[in-house]
Amino acid sequence: MNHQMNVEELHLVLQQSFSADAAVRNPAETTIRNLKYIPGAVPALLRVASELQVRFEVRQAAAIQIKNICRECWTPRQGFPYSLVSDGETAGESIEEVSPAPSATTANTEEQQGSLSLQQQFPILSDADKAEIKASLIRALLDEPEKSVRDLFAECLHTMVVHEFPDKWPDLVPTLLTTIREGILAMEQPELKHKAGLQVHNALLSLRKVCKRYEYKSKDQRGPLNDIVQASFPMLLPLGQQLVHQNSIESAMMLKQILKIFWSSTQFYLPGRDPGNSNDGDPTNGGSTGSSSIGLARPDMLQPWFDVLTAALKKPLPEAEQPADLEARNAWPWWKVKKWAVQVMSRMFSRYGFVSYADDEPAKEFARYFSTVVAPQFLGPVCETLNIRTLGQFCTDRVVHLCLTFVTSAVELSATYKLLKPHLDFLLYQVCFPVLCLSPSDVECFENDPVEFVHKQNSPLADFYDPRLSAITLVKDLVKQRGQDVTQNLLARMTEILHRYNSSPVEQKNHIEKDGALLTFGSLSKPLLATPKYATQIEGLLLTSVFPDFTSPIGFLRYRACWMVQQFAAVKWTDDGTHLKKLLQKVLERLSDPALPVQIEASKALRFLIETDGADEALLPVLPQLLTEYFRIMNEIGNDEVVSALQVLLEKFGEHIEPHAVQLVTQLSQAFDQYCRAGDDQDDDDAALAAAQCLECIATVLKGVCSQESMLKRLEPLLLPLVLKILGDDGDFIEYLECALDILTFLTYFQSQISMELWQCFPLIYVAFDQWAYDYLNMMVPCLQSYISKSPQIFLTGTAQLPEGPIPYVELIISMVSKTLTNDRASEMECRYALSLFMSILHNCIGKVDSYLPFFNELALGKLGQQISAPQALTRISVYQVLGSALYYNPQLELVELERRAVTGQVFSKWLQDIEHMEKWLPKKMAVLGITSIFKLPTQALPQSIVAILPQLLHTAVRLASAMKEESAKTPKGGDDDDDGLDEDEDDGAAVLGDDDVGDLDHGFGEDEDVKNEADEAYRKALQGSSGWDDDMAKFLMGDWDEDAEDVDEEYESPLDVIDEIIFVNDTLKHAFHQEPMAYQQIQNALPPLSVQAVQRLFLVADSIRAQASQQATQES
Repeated sequence: MNHQMNVEELHLVLQQSFSADAAVRNPAETTIRNLKYIPGAVPALLRVASELQVRFEVRQAAAIQIKNICRECWTPRQGFPYSLVSDGETAGESIEEVSPAPSATTANTEEQQGSLSLQQQFPILSDADKAEIKASLIRALLDEPEKSVRDLFAECLHTMVVHEFPDKWPDLVPTLLTTIREGILAMEQPELKHKAGLQVHNALLSLRKVCKRYEYKSKDQRGPLNDIVQASFPMLLPLGQQLVHQNSIESAMMLKQILKIFWSSTQFYLPGRDPGNSNDGDPTNGGSTGSSSIGLARPDMLQPWFDVLTAALKKPLPEAEQPADLEARNAWPWWKVKKWAVQVMSRMFSRYGFVSYADDEPAKEFARYFSTVVAPQFLGPVCETLNIRTLGQFCTDRVVHLCLTFVTSAVELSATYKLLKPHLDFLLYQVCFPVLCLSPSDVECFENDPVEFVHKQNSPLADFYDPRLSAITLVKDLVKQRGQDVTQNLLARMTEILHRYNSSPVEQKNHIEKDGALLTFGSLSKPLLATPKYATQIEGLLLTSVFPDFTSPIGFLRYRACWMVQQFAAVKWTDDGTHLKKLLQKVLERLSDPALPVQIEASKALRFLIETDGADEALLPVLPQLLTEYFRIMNEIGNDEVVSALQVLLEKFGEHIEPHAVQLVTQLSQAFDQYCRAGDDQDDDDAALAAAQCLECIATVLKGVCSQESMLKRLEPLLLPLVLKILGDDGDFIEYLECALDILTFLTYFQSQISMELWQCFPLIYVAFDQWAYDYLNMMVPCLQSYISKSPQIFLTGTAQLPEGPIPYVELIISMVSKTLTNDRASEMECRYALSLFMSILHNCIGKVDSYLPFFNELALGKLGQQISAPQALTRISVYQVLGSALYYNPQLELVELERRAVTGQVFSKWLQDIEHMEKWLPKKMAVLGITSIFKLPTQALPQSIVAILPQLLHTAVRLASAMKEESAKTPKGGDDDDDGLDEDEDDGAAVLGDDDVGDLDHGFGEDEDVKNEADEAYRKALQGSSGWDDDMAKFLMGDWDEDAEDVDEEYESPLDVIDEIIFVNDTLKHAFHQEPMAYQQIQNALPPLSVQAVQRLFLVADSIRAQASQQATQES
């Protein structure tokens, strides 16, 4: 379908897609799916979506299609882009100049041997369509009154900004700022106020989308954002100052967008500018415009913004003006304004408010101002907001959560803690403790909707919105950091609550209050257990206030009892083991509790008890029943921690799992399908997490039985549909891809032969990588290597049926490597993993991939050119491994490729330099095999650049092979890398360090001291970018972390592993000496005496190895 479609036709098709008649609906849906191939379709969709007279559902459907097509078709995707560069294009170039250029496809490519000239035909919007879309979208977005359509337009805008702004769309920001400026004036006229207000709001929304593009960028990539700030903030600030004192919903919506723009512009770096920069105020300049250091953000520049934020939080919201419906109240724009105000200030406090975390004087000056002026001023409105609920009035959970987060930061600073100290009782017992206690709606949910209760209690996003968790964090920090003012009184109050409960008549027992007290104790379990004074009292607490609750008629107290077991599983029991046996029995009984939340907590509790002494004796006899109970619970609800507990059980009793393996995998696969449907159909995050945990459990089962190939054969048919489902669903299951690849690696690596059924996954891995899982290459490589090594003939002859036609499997691998090595956003580790695939091909397909050798060289040498001056040699070493493999594969062809590019001498010169820094076994081995393979060729056939360095090459190969032999006599292969993990002493030390981080419960920091915490300091410095890029924590947090300790060659295996380097060098050199005695006599004469002696010693060692092998063979026979 490639004809133009007019608006009327398109409108009709969109309407028909809602038809109940499948005969009408299905063709319409097919047409809609193909709109991306039709020129002018998106502009036409925009006209439909922006026409207010059109039925809303049709407008919304059109907007969805616009968003999807823009996301998929705005820029081309790389498919099979690589073609050989002709001799003339690279002759005489230096190694630095040889780099792969995906777009440099030459006209004579098809005439070259082994060229890959296939091009994927992905639909791409034309430049004319793009220009019309950009102009029309802005007009439509500025006038759009419907929120859902407006938000879809805004997402389209964000996609376009990513690819077009600022270079290809310089007038975008000026257009938005002009709209805001003119709208502010028009809002003063009553007849224009509504329309102008809508346009200002929508322009602010659009500006936020532009700012969000740079929200997480590093300082040197924020030039356009700094320009926007300089141009817009002088206008946005007075508008915000005006709006905060108005009361209309429209004012709140505009103010919310202003605060979100402020957030996107400041949350990682405070915008600043070099005063001498001549481009001030020009938002159309796409380049970086000077420094964006915090030192250029003066306090007086930001104080007016702080005043707006303070006024927004202080603004009274009369109950009578708020919506009656709870959901509507939570979404009310003025509560959203308060939420953004306190969110901005909390982030400002944690990032810029600590003098001790600033390392230059301007940053310290700003931090002093914030901590002594701004934070104390804002603390008052925060506490007033926290008092709203104590007065019986409404406040959203999100606002309470963020206010408690601000107070948590205030506890750390002396200036703000002094203000808080007189109000600690208010904070702890009027604010935090009521938040910790179950609300009536919580109890109702526990009793009538247990599934929802479990979801809420286990939500992975709870840290970001649940005030209960922020209250727990505040209490814990107060105890750890200001213990002398808090701990004794807090523990006494909680103990009094428990005593009062135990001594009260049944009808007067306050169950909710007791639950809150136990939650408080449990939340403090780590510091309490680490402090001898309190640790000795925990046993009594459990016996008197927890054990009885396992049989309580109150369901949520049984739930809390199981939760307490998880917190205090490490308690030291002082009796003969009876208490632990009773505890285990009580937890096992709760697995079949009538209340689902109790079952969940009991199953999680066993995970913590299983490692205690004597637990295995109690659990092993009932292992089948335990597994049955776990699967019964899993069938009722998807909870990742339940499945995680099952995984711990499987790991603990791994040697006893084999009889249950098939049943386990069957039930786990069924549970995965069930949870996937729940996560997809019901948007159930808990189920989605549980689904991933099911796959991890399956991997645990496979780990226990992987040595038994017959068992893997039985499990393969059960697991293959699951893996195919994840790989082949266009990325819908991307969150499970890592686990699926783990399972596939087990099935391919631990079986001697790969079935044709398993080969179905091979092309799907490529499609996933190419279309939606680019970042998963490192996890794809192990199973790809297994495919290549276990079934090289199928790999060489197999083809994938793709939309472009049948593509050989080899070319899929080349495309993956090409896409990785030529993509700027690929990490160096990903590049090294990609290069290892070339090694696998060269090692396993000897003599069968000659035509592809030019591609391997072009990509590998291009990467070497990029990395030639890199301080770390890791990626260069990976390239050398490919070159060494290619020389071993066919030294003559490989030298031709190097000579064709005129880089032979440079490559070997750099390689010989970097050999001195090689520490790992694999690069040394490939250097020995590759360099030695050169000596298989007649000297007259060698390039002059190689002939000139033959003595050096011979010396290097002999020295390296001899050194490897000496190393192998001391340690097994790879033994030089045995420090990748912690040894026992290091692990113990790490545990001690972790335990020390509990603070001094009875002392802590005095009120005149700021809290000092090395981990927090490193974290904040990293986020601020002020600790320097030599700081490992900073590199990790800012995305510049290079996990050098976990490289691909650690686990690499190939047929070359059986080659003895000494024997290979010995046989090759002796053969060469025999074939050309005169030439090699000249080479020998050029060697220093020590090198000649080294060669002679190597010959003797080789003879000794052969003699030992012969003797061993005789003895075995």
